Amino acid sequence: MTEQHTTTDAGFGGRLRPGTRPALLVIDFVRAYLTPGSPLYAGVESAHQACVELLQAARKAHIPIIHTNVGYQPGGRDGGVFFRKLPALACFEQGRHPDLAAFGPGLEPAEGETLITKQYASAFFGTSLASTLTALRVDTLLIAGVSTSGCVRATTVDACQHGFIPLVVRDAVGDRTAAVHDANLFDLQAKYAEVLSLPQIVEYLEGRS
Repeated sequence: MTEQHTTTDAGFGGRLRPGTRPALLVIDFVRAYLTPGSPLYAGVESAHQACVELLQAARKAHIPIIHTNVGYQPGGRDGGVFFRKLPALACFEQGRHPDLAAFGPGLEPAEGETLITKQYASAFFGTSLASTLTALRVDTLLIAGVSTSGCVRATTVDACQHGFIPLVVRDAVGDRTAAVHDANLFDLQAKYAEVLSLPQIVEYLEGRS
């Protein structure tokens, strides 16, 4: 009989204590992921609604809020290998599909919130995100958006590596396949982040204020 081990048995699954200076990062939640027929449609409507609620809670708590989107020059030269690997990213070429590149309903950046346009999976790669968070003295990053196995995962790992405590909001991230979504959240919790529910995050934000 094969002996089974949990992540804790194997030395994984330690806990990170959230800090006192959080920021919210909403990753790439644009209409391309919400519009049936889009090459990037992901069926993440429930995550979209949860993200709207999360954004409202973050604004009420007066914490820094950062949004990301994806954008490329015509032809995608600035996207390099990533752009060539994922032809669906062509919908984010400048001027090609402005309707799909627009933010999801209720997730439009408000005045004073930061927008970072990226070309690769991680919101940290080739952007000013790390320096912006450092200048704001942020110690904890609430992470929401799409997709769990792609840009959310890459950003979460980089947040950990940059020294920010990553709190992935389970309800407010989404992927095309439930099994892939769940597997990535399991692995992020085991190695890089705390994966928490929307009510837990709201309680954390209210406890700060």
